[in-house]
Amino acid sequence: MTKERVADYPRPPKLELSSDHVLVKVGGEILFDGSGCQRVLETFHPPTYYLPPTSTNVNLLIPAAGRSFCEWKGVAEYFDVIAGGHRIHRAVWRYPSPTESFQAIAGWFALYPGLMDGCWLNGEEVTAQPGGFYGGWISSAVEGPFKGDPSHPELI
Repeated sequence: MTKERVADYPRPPKLELSSDHVLVKVGGEILFDGSGCQRVLETFHPPTYYLPPTSTNVNLLIPAAGRSFCEWKGVAEYFDVIAGGHRIHRAVWRYPSPTESFQAIAGWFALYPGLMDGCWLNGEEVTAQPGGFYGGWISSAVEGPFKGDPSHPELI
């Protein structure tokens, strides 16, 4: 298998439909299990997966305070996850009204893999992108260096 080099991903980022099977578990519950996700590919970032709202267990999500701004996608809103008797603050986000280039992910959910019990792509458990700000999914299908990795301070 040829790995995708994240250094070759575009800037500005692109959005693409994914055929990967995605599984996300949190607090002993399933947040998402299925396919039909979209992923954002940006230079030096592992892919960030966006989960379709119709297949995401939104019963685990509670709106959270605060917003953030992405120069490419627009204004994001956040959600806490309540599962297994725990509340995980600002673990999930979405763009309710993204920029024109990212309209296809309006209302779709992304998350921080490191805050979940686990995230899997096609049966392989992924590693979270380094750094507390990023939501990339590192699998055997991609190779770095990755933005946020302290061993590559030029990318932080």
